[in-house]
Amino acid sequence: MRLIDSHCHIDFPQFESRRQELLEQASLSGVDEIVVPGVTEKHWGRLLDCVSHHAGLHAALGLHPCFLDQHQPEDLKRLARLLETQTVCAVGEIGLDLFIPDADLDAQLFYLDQQLALAKQFDLPVLLHVRKAHDQMLQRLRRVKLQAGGVVHAFSGSKHQAMQYVDLGFKLGIGGTITYERAKKLRSIVSEMDLADLILETDAPDMPLSGYRDEINQPARVREVAEMVAQLKRCSVEQVARITTAQAVALFHSIS
Repeated sequence: MRLIDSHCHIDFPQFESRRQELLEQASLSGVDEIVVPGVTEKHWGRLLDCVSHHAGLHAALGLHPCFLDQHQPEDLKRLARLLETQTVCAVGEIGLDLFIPDADLDAQLFYLDQQLALAKQFDLPVLLHVRKAHDQMLQRLRRVKLQAGGVVHAFSGSKHQAMQYVDLGFKLGIGGTITYERAKKLRSIVSEMDLADLILETDAPDMPLSGYRDEINQPARVREVAEMVAQLKRCSVEQVARITTAQAVALFHSIS
């Protein structure tokens, strides 16, 4: 059974001392390919170095909306150069976050629009971080019309919003949140969606699964996400793995 973690920050310092061990554990769980999103220009070099030293890792580069104080407009020029010269599977993690205190929507929209334009220019999918801003994001996506689509990471919207993303060529990123019984809305949406509309993720080291709340998340646990999806869809975990993996391979062209 082959699984793909479509969103894992394995380059983060929390993994430095155990990275190889955790990647081996992931492989034993069937997770042999991992997409590693970038969040700030300062750490793109670290991410690219990490990906170059470990088989099965795939770099995405972007400027995260929650780190506005670390971004400069010049970062967008470097991003364009890297997208042209490096093997990158997506633009991300990018997006809008109106959940954080004192969210600066105008600044977030500036970086989002510029990065969506780069994704379109280089025909790359995007990894979207969206909290309390799905309508604004959907408006932007309708305007840009990305042929390569992307993933709505850690989807937290409504069923209606989910279908709008799907209509625009996007997949819903499903991770550890679904393992909590309180996530009734998300569980209902997943149970009603087509498996082909879903992609699995962990967001490690964040977004821990139920039963692991005091532990750093890790990519091997994408298998437990798959098991929960299978339970909700009343199908086999092998079917979940086969279909979601096929969607990830089709979306991220550097994964085969």
